Amino acid sequence: MDARIGKATEVGSRPANNLLRRLSPADYALLAPHVIVNDAAANELLYSPGDDVQVVHFPCGPSLATFLVPNEDGRDVETILVGREGAVGGIVSEGFLPAYTRICVKFGGPFARIHVGKLEAAKLRSPSLRNIFARYADCMLAQIFQSTACNAIHSIEQRTAKWILAAMERTGDESSVPLTHEQLATLLGVGRSYASRVLQSFRAEDILDTRRGSILVRNRDGLRQRACLCNEAVKTHFEEVLRGVYPTEEASSTG
Repeated sequence: MDARIGKATEVGSRPANNLLRRLSPADYALLAPHVIVNDAAANELLYSPGDDVQVVHFPCGPSLATFLVPNEDGRDVETILVGREGAVGGIVSEGFLPAYTRICVKFGGPFARIHVGKLEAAKLRSPSLRNIFARYADCMLAQIFQSTACNAIHSIEQRTAKWILAAMERTGDESSVPLTHEQLATLLGVGRSYASRVLQSFRAEDILDTRRGSILVRNRDGLRQRACLCNEAVKTHFEEVLRGVYPTEEASSTG
């Protein structure tokens, strides 16, 4: 193995994405020559419906991507967030893969990227690499299922607390998320005024505060008590299927 590639496969030198860091040295060595890391700005469009998915994007560090489903009234509703625990793009498919939803950058930052064809070629050479990405696809599907159930049965207040906690876990920030009232409303599929009222009620309970362009968490335990258990269910499934990939508070504090 080339010495430069060998050094690149060391976990600490890989991009700050838990899925990439979960790969064995041999599997990551198949990808390393083709992985490019660059920054993406918030709201940057990665894919529109019908686009040919040619690149897999791995959010790194504090970066987040989001899936948005357009509605008849012209509004987009966000379904799931993907951070350093995963990737967006052609994960398990082969050949032409049209995007179904819009995929955008939610929180800007570094993204590792690899062409779908290079990833597919590597998976053909490694059953263990195929297995990892198949397991991740299962985790993503579980998140979609849980999100569907959550939207149907839980209150706006519970979902608000859940989204804020999920964003904090994925970005590794212990006290805030760069989220505006408008963005939160899109996450929840409600009007901006409704989202603002929910935030105001949390602020009155001293659970959180708001600043221009961000939400500051004052009482994380209080926020957990107001949240539904949907995010915990997703985390549990990640631990059962891909242990160590979903971010933990311990990993955030040491990473």
